[in-house]
Amino acid sequence: MTLAAGEMIGERYEIEGKLGQGGMQEVYMAQDTVLKKTVALKVPKTPSASRRFLASAIMSARVNHPNTAKTLDYVTTTESDYLIEEYIEGRDLSKLRARMPLMDPYLVAHFLHHLSRGIAASHHVKVVHRDLKPSNIMVSPGFAFEAIKITDFGIAKMAEEEIEAAVEGGDVQTMTNSSTAIGALPYMAPEMMTSARKSGTPADIWAVGAICYELLTGEKPFGQGLQVVLNVANRTMTPPPSHLDKVQFRGLTTDLLALLHSCMTNDAAARPTADQLVTACTNLCYPPSARATGTLTYVGGNGAFGKIRTSGSGEDIFFHRDSLYGPRLEMGDRVCFAAFPGTPNARAHPIVKLHKPSDAAIAAGA
Repeated sequence: MTLAAGEMIGERYEIEGKLGQGGMQEVYMAQDTVLKKTVALKVPKTPSASRRFLASAIMSARVNHPNTAKTLDYVTTTESDYLIEEYIEGRDLSKLRARMPLMDPYLVAHFLHHLSRGIAASHHVKVVHRDLKPSNIMVSPGFAFEAIKITDFGIAKMAEEEIEAAVEGGDVQTMTNSSTAIGALPYMAPEMMTSARKSGTPADIWAVGAICYELLTGEKPFGQGLQVVLNVANRTMTPPPSHLDKVQFRGLTTDLLALLHSCMTNDAAARPTADQLVTACTNLCYPPSARATGTLTYVGGNGAFGKIRTSGSGEDIFFHRDSLYGPRLEMGDRVCFAAFPGTPNARAHPIVKLHKPSDAAIAAGA
């Protein structure tokens, strides 16, 4: 069903506009007219999804942690059921990656730590997500990721059932027809491919590893589409790019890769628990995640060094290619970086290339 701006739900929530949709639900921005706050309102797309919505919402409400989206309310009307969640300003991780396809290892360590904390909180209350993927992770505006929140615990059970039906179909057509299954495949543990219902907390750990491997390398660990099934069975992983071995990053990337590989071992019992992953992340050495953006205004020494003009302040920041994580930079490239004091200019480290934003995004300093 489609909700119009201004429409009232349960005599309390006023629809402001549509935020997006997934395979099983549509998501709207709404105003809680009682508490005067913005919320996310979710509505099932099909009658079959509606049958599981309440049970899934009850499960979702059990999870309460700064790295998970809060379930606030549940409304039933003659038209449908509605799940009310915390509204998270920002974008989901899949949209972020369209702008930032590669994340430096310091940010990946920060991201892994917070993602692990959110999953650990859900596992403490016996909730397994089973459909963890970039589109189910929200991040705050910008590139420092002050807020990282896992969403859609409330539809995890429904996702599990659709994935289970696709797996039990046993043929390519059944899998291809399930948008949920195809979207989940790059992050799906091998036991999920056999029986989603029988999979447990280790399936979420696999997904955490697969997501963060993609952030670190720019590539999905076992490819995408139905080829993932064969690659997982044969342990055919996408090799990490050469820039992971740069001396400035080697220590952290080595530790990260070891952690991520342990998350993606085919033996579910051999994977770390979420709590163990959180502990391992506390032992990683990485600086705070403050980030700025800017444009390369000067490149010299055949690309060996240059200057970045920061967005907003217009300050010039020196960079050296040894601090670059990813492909070679050229004049006019947009970049994301951390800045450290230096003379005569501050120095950028690390630096990653951004995909070109829209003119509106540039004007906003994105």
